Amino acid sequence: MSKIQATFERLQAQGRKALIPFITAGDPDPALTVPLMHTLVDAGADIIELGVPFSDPMADGPTIQRASERALAKGVSLRQVLSMVANFRADNSETPVVLMGYANPIEAMGVETFAAAALDAGVDGVLVVDYPPEESVEFAQAMRRNALDPIFLLAPTSTEARISDVGALASGYVYYVSLKGVTGSATLDVAAVAKRIPEIRGRTGVPVGVGFGIRDAATAGAVAAVADAVVVGSRIIEELEKSTAETACANVRALVADLRRGIDAATQA
Repeated sequence: MSKIQATFERLQAQGRKALIPFITAGDPDPALTVPLMHTLVDAGADIIELGVPFSDPMADGPTIQRASERALAKGVSLRQVLSMVANFRADNSETPVVLMGYANPIEAMGVETFAAAALDAGVDGVLVVDYPPEESVEFAQAMRRNALDPIFLLAPTSTEARISDVGALASGYVYYVSLKGVTGSATLDVAAVAKRIPEIRGRTGVPVGVGFGIRDAATAGAVAAVADAVVVGSRIIEELEKSTAETACANVRALVADLRRGIDAATQA
């Protein structure tokens, strides 16, 4: 059983839902990434999504684009991201870490080389935005050979066939993009999300995390009431943009703890 699957099963037994915060590795500074990861866990994160900075993050809105730009300006590479995960693992062997990014850095390293290096660093899952399921059979197999969960995106526009294709490959969880557009845009329609979740669960057989458009505890709680996990990224990056190096961890801790309270209040009710 993967660490991600074990986390969801533990939460289900407790009647709780997962909080999955996202930060971009190296933003606002490489030295802050590992402390921020520990802060996320201390504040209530169940799984961490760690963004691999990329020069053309097509699914991301301006906020996460800026985070990638800042990290790249600091020279952060895929190998450095893996080193950050390994450093995090020195003090935390339990919290699953999912790398989220784009195909180019992985292709440049080589899929098999990347999979082995990710396993060695302590990564648990990989979500590659621009690997569609139709072209990802070999990628998913390579991940599984290295005990990594291949995680895929689904959207409001995903067809029944696309959902089934993802279900044939995905493990860990699937990430349902709650709205049309990029990260940080628009306001999500929780009722519309609620209608889609049962179909996705039925066709994939894995937990469903919902992201895009979740900015506060109330919305996080509303999503948690219908999904298995709540994913929050842009709002956390915005908090980092307003913070100094000295206040970053404290400010992120307060935000994520508030999201955790909103999720727990909704699900316990």
